[in-house]
Amino acid sequence: MNITDVRVRKITKVGKMKAVVSITLDNEFVVHDIKVIEGEKGLFIAMPSRKTADGEYRDIAHPINQATRDILEKTILDKYQESLEDSQEQ
Repeated sequence: MNITDVRVRKITKVGKMKAVVSITLDNEFVVHDIKVIEGEKGLFIAMPSRKTADGEYRDIAHPINQATRDILEKTILDKYQESLEDSQEQ
């Protein structure tokens, strides 16, 4: 699996959510609505989720092992940081 495209939409409102990201895998499959969130220990990603009838949030799509999650998180957060740097340069 290769992440072939990452699109970052920064959130300008004040809050913990900093961006919403879409990734393309192998130029064939897209996952939308991955969130970049500012937590107590720094930035992390939250996979797309849906609220259930009992009020809990369940991931709609997610990696099934930690190694894949780490690759996704690093790639997405690196691209988010690049977008911040690009904004500052302009």
